[in-house]
Amino acid sequence: MEDSYKAKGLRKSLVKTVREKGISDERILDSLMKIPRHFFFDRAFLEHAYQDKAFPIGEGQTISQPYTVAFQTEKLDIKPGDKVLEIGTGSGYQACVLMELGAEVHTIEYNKVLFDRTRKFLPKMGYKPYFYQGDGSQGLPEKAPYDKILVTAGAPSIPKKLVEQLKIGGKLIIPVGNNEMQKMILITKVSANKLSKKEFNYFSFVPLLGADGWKP
Repeated sequence: MEDSYKAKGLRKSLVKTVREKGISDERILDSLMKIPRHFFFDRAFLEHAYQDKAFPIGEGQTISQPYTVAFQTEKLDIKPGDKVLEIGTGSGYQACVLMELGAEVHTIEYNKVLFDRTRKFLPKMGYKPYFYQGDGSQGLPEKAPYDKILVTAGAPSIPKKLVEQLKIGGKLIIPVGNNEMQKMILITKVSANKLSKKEFNYFSFVPLLGADGWKP
């Protein structure tokens, strides 16, 4: 794994694109600059790695578009030391961004093949989140509560168990809709029985599989 001058130049251009699309948190932009995204791709796809697009990673899954990763992360307002649950490990790229911001990351992946691959790969890059394999639509109650929960797959509705696992003052960001398009929703747990909700633009994610997601 080599991080060449060419890759760094392409990464700088990508960060400029993400900034121009409205991401203003310099910590997030710095994290995108630090993480060699091409490490997540086959060697032949260097140019693709630094386009602001999602890209297939096998098993019917994708590595998310960098702007989408930055958007979800920015809305959660990650603080150093935040305990974050990520639903949908995928390639591990989003987990790396969260860790660059100083979060304690617990990440759960439904697909066993992806789980095994990413659990072996990320430590080679120096990133060591807590990995779990299972139904992310149920959250991870044994490690709850969480400051932040980030869902990287489209859900048919907001799983109640995820909201229950948030701390008071905690935030959940999740794309909700059908299998084609989902509206990004930010939930803040104001108190034990009060939530605030903000809705943003439409995005397109792979489906959230599981008991409170889409049936596999």
